[in-house]
Amino acid sequence: MGKRKKSSRGPQGPKRADPLPSTFTCLFCNHEKSVTVKLDKKAGVGQLDCRICGQKFQCAVNYLSAAVDVYGEWVDAAEAVAKEDNARATYAGTSRTLGSQRATGGRSAVDDDDNDDDRRSYEGEGIVADDDEY
Repeated sequence: MGKRKKSSRGPQGPKRADPLPSTFTCLFCNHEKSVTVKLDKKAGVGQLDCRICGQKFQCAVNYLSAAVDVYGEWVDAAEAVAKEDNARATYAGTSRTLGSQRATGGRSAVDDDDNDDDRRSYEGEGIVADDDEY
């Protein structure tokens, strides 16, 4: 079997590239096509804003950046803030008040911060103190 002749094939046109979207769904109000992205490549700034809830975001862009890149950075920034807030909320639930006493030693949380040198030596039943100073 042989190949088809090139003359029998029709001319191929240029491949059609679908344009990337410039309107997106808002992360906060969940309205579709409410977030618009504007790129100012000369100034190197990408601006994103939701026309429903008024959320705004701004980031640096370069000559290769597209509207999708600005939206992606917004999503990443929102996730980072949510993760940070979640970490703070779980940490704040376990924090001690200034008046609380420890079970061992009867010292308050304020006393621990004042004496950093006391932390380096270990004492108590079954624990031998280190001879070396760090």
